[in-house]
Amino acid sequence: MLLNDVRGRRLYYGWVILLTVSLTEVVSWGVLYYAYSVFIVPMARDLAVDQLALATGYAIALLSSGAVAPLIGWWLDRYGARGLMTAGSISGCLLLLLWSQVTTPLQLYLVMAGIGVASAAVLYEPAFAIVATWFRRERGRALQVLTFFGAWASFIFIPLAGWLVGQLGWRAALLALAAILALTIPLHALIIRRRPADLGLTPDGDAPATAAVAPAEPAVRPRAALREWRFWLLGCAFAASGFATVAMTVHLIPYLLSRGESLTVASAIAGLHGVMSLLGRLLIGPLGERWPRWLVTASLFAMQIGGLLVLVTITHPIAAVVYIALFGAGAGTQTIMRAALIAEQYGSANYGAISGWQNLLLTIARTAAPVGAGALIGVIGHHGMLWCLIGLLAGGMALLALAGRSSCVVGDH
Repeated sequence: MLLNDVRGRRLYYGWVILLTVSLTEVVSWGVLYYAYSVFIVPMARDLAVDQLALATGYAIALLSSGAVAPLIGWWLDRYGARGLMTAGSISGCLLLLLWSQVTTPLQLYLVMAGIGVASAAVLYEPAFAIVATWFRRERGRALQVLTFFGAWASFIFIPLAGWLVGQLGWRAALLALAAILALTIPLHALIIRRRPADLGLTPDGDAPATAAVAPAEPAVRPRAALREWRFWLLGCAFAASGFATVAMTVHLIPYLLSRGESLTVASAIAGLHGVMSLLGRLLIGPLGERWPRWLVTASLFAMQIGGLLVLVTITHPIAAVVYIALFGAGAGTQTIMRAALIAEQYGSANYGAISGWQNLLLTIARTAAPVGAGALIGVIGHHGMLWCLIGLLAGGMALLALAGRSSCVVGDH
């Protein structure tokens, strides 16, 4: 049903879908992604295994999610997100039930491989495909709304999962989270539609006459995109940033402890990452509608580099706060920019497949980051690792600049 907005016009159904998916993303991210860290210690105690063996389950979920990303993208382009996200929610609930019954690490690994597939079906990639299909002129704003909601997942579900474990134990806590995730099933099944034309609408809800004179959107095939240098330049640039972001997420607290900070202070500083990410999306994200998006994205890389430089050269505790403000805002806002860049340059017709292939590259980088950064710390120490990340991000900026100079990223701003 279409509602009326305050100006008397009918509310575009794309906004209804967007709000629905934004809410389900909070739950899906919170349950299937962020809550895992809460369960490592109680599972290790109960199963009598070390925490590293259980942390491996998280890496397996990431790998399986990335492995199926191209297939997920192919499905999205041909059949839409409705059935996929509904099936992902159902399978996620069932896998949480199985998780609550595991007794060995091998059983956990099998469950987490399935959760990785379910995550690929319900997290940002299908949500971004919905935005690319239902919005064109308002695409940047729609992505901002979606990721604004998504940023709350860790704030809500990490404490909630911790409270549930404390009250119920880890097995019953998983049953409770499965019940919460089940709330997304009817929302995905009943609200999502494949494309505006199915309801007699056009992207953004524009009148047909207005849509007819709008600039034509590119429609690049996945094989053509994969043959272009610009696709790989963009993918490697974002992979570099993804590696640095995950590396710092894992190793920031140990680094601050090595500098003499207390665990309370280090944890509080690390916890600000989500807040800064949220602020970055609100304050910096809209700039992509005014200036060339590749240039705004390059400035986000520069913010990450600036934050790391402050952290590595200044030992005062305030430097860590400056770092998290710059690095967190830069990393968080890139989520919007990457999705918008792919939609701008390749169009919505094959968005899912193209984004899926790039997401595979990002997943490899993110999965390698904890171990890779840890190996660097073992050889050259924390400071050496930070300087390596600075160099990696500078290389990512250079790749982004090359992509911007090609015809793909400059866009029509």
